[in-house]
Amino acid sequence: MLIHLHSQATTTPKVRAAIQASMEPASALAERWFGTTEQTIYKWKHRDRVHDRSHTRHRLQTTLTPAQEAVAVALRKNLLVPIDELLAVVREFLNPEVSRSGLDRCLRRHGVGNLRDLKAHSPRPAHKAFKAYETGYLHVDVKYLPQMADESSRR
Repeated sequence: MLIHLHSQATTTPKVRAAIQASMEPASALAERWFGTTEQTIYKWKHRDRVHDRSHTRHRLQTTLTPAQEAVAVALRKNLLVPIDELLAVVREFLNPEVSRSGLDRCLRRHGVGNLRDLKAHSPRPAHKAFKAYETGYLHVDVKYLPQMADESSRR
């Protein structure tokens, strides 16, 4: 596990392993050896691992149900609407309590957060080179001048 410790860290995985292996009371460990509180010693004595746990939420707080999320994602994929227009539709027909940031997180979670990625990219037509003629031919583009009011045809 890759961890980044700051210079003032009092407990490292090595120190935590020493805390778990020690048979001394928590007060003695906290005061004498590691310079931490007793609560920290108790915490690491009762854990089975020495690495930090994840700080991400286990349960996301969202106002949309999974069915409503599926409808919003389908609307985004099929209609390719911007988030503000989608927010108006979702608030009107699905859930009036949804926030713009909540809808944005939902769309990102389902991989449809970026509208540019959803639009089909049509390849630009390649420019053609002039036709290769035999020596002696000359390629000329002909342009017509616009017809003036006093003239009967264009030149």
